[in-house]
Amino acid sequence: MSPLSPSILDALRTFDSPTVCNAIEAFNVRPRHMGYMDGRIVSCFPDLPPMVGYASTATFRTASPPPETAIPLHRQLETFQDLPGPAVVVFQDLDRPSAAASFGDIMCSAYKAFGAVGIVTSGAGRDLEQVHDIAFPAFSSGTIASHGYRHTLDLNVPVQVGGVTVNRGDLLHGDADGVTTIPLEIASELADACVAYAAAEGVVLSYLKSPDVTISGLAEARAECTYLIADLSKRLSP
Repeated sequence: MSPLSPSILDALRTFDSPTVCNAIEAFNVRPRHMGYMDGRIVSCFPDLPPMVGYASTATFRTASPPPETAIPLHRQLETFQDLPGPAVVVFQDLDRPSAAASFGDIMCSAYKAFGAVGIVTSGAGRDLEQVHDIAFPAFSSGTIASHGYRHTLDLNVPVQVGGVTVNRGDLLHGDADGVTTIPLEIASELADACVAYAAAEGVVLSYLKSPDVTISGLAEARAECTYLIADLSKRLSP
């Protein structure tokens, strides 16, 4: 598959993650209960705009001193250039429970300086005020004040985060509502599908804002919405 153009990524950033998830459903390319991260992964900064980028995956630990084979930050940064677009750093914390934070302000500043657009971790974060100040989207399972013995063990391997297996190069979308993967085979069509899906839902929302709403009127609006979504899915499905 050819790399997606920056304009497609920019278009996807204009939609919230629920709309993106809804539109993905219309393509019928995966079960509706799969592909998005569960409630263990939450946005650290719900006020920031949506994040869209390609996964740069890694595993880490913080509960014990690093081995000689631990991977330095600069090696991780070097791998960003091999992705088809901006990186989203995705960490799997191998400690259970998390012993310390997997990211802080220096790491996130380095990631942003080398083109990354966000970070997602099954572990914790810290320095949240400073990371927010550089407008770097972050998603984690919580916060911990110390970095402990933080070290990276593996790069570009499949990782498990929020109930989802994320592979290097997977396309991710995240905002205040959470993080979802975007199947690459539909990514170029997804923004247009988001517009159509939002228009279908708009039928109901517009009706509910009108004066003198009735149960029967709402039923008619919902029926029209359902028809429009079904028609969209019919046009998009394989």
